[in-house]
Amino acid sequence: MTTQADTQKTYVLDGTLLEACSCVGPCPCWVGDDPDGGRCDTVIAYSIDQGQVGGVDVSNLSFVQVNQIPGNILAGNWKAVFYIDDRATPEQQEAILTVFGGKLGGPLADVASLVGERVAVHYVPVEHRVEGGKGTLRVGEVVEAEMAPYIDANGRPTTIHDTVFSTIPGSPAYLARAQHRVHIPEYGMIWEFSGRHAIQVNFHFEA
Repeated sequence: MTTQADTQKTYVLDGTLLEACSCVGPCPCWVGDDPDGGRCDTVIAYSIDQGQVGGVDVSNLSFVQVNQIPGNILAGNWKAVFYIDDRATPEQQEAILTVFGGKLGGPLADVASLVGERVAVHYVPVEHRVEGGKGTLRVGEVVEAEMAPYIDANGRPTTIHDTVFSTIPGSPAYLARAQHRVHIPEYGMIWEFSGRHAIQVNFHFEA
């Protein structure tokens, strides 16, 4: 539920993130090293449980970014395709694209600044679930992913935090492994990996 205090901020977003990439886990990009194989193919999916952008309620909607990263992640020049939940109204679509496109500053602008080429924006059904430590993602007919966390000897999830790079700055990330598939041939994005790096996290963004 959006409060009056929240509407005074440019944006406030709470939800869950699922991320999967081509790197062998844990992904070296998070500590600023070059990706395995010299490049990183990745999917970053945000499911907004509660949130507002400029007074527009965007709760229960999803934003997904499919990226090809040609080298060190901090060097930028990402090639990205955006997918927005097709249940969003035109007003909500604009709000989500504005905030995740980095136009409203804050932590999301830091990630958006690394995108060198935004190829396209599409509106598709998105299924994003985190249950019992397992995450599943389906984005139209173009992305499928399933991930489960690494755990310690006592069954607690393994976390990483205070890293030089993060898609969820300020929040600890739960390290996971995933199998995921991307099939977007029109943009040269076709890959499939199993047992590779993944991240699950609860996020809170505001600016």
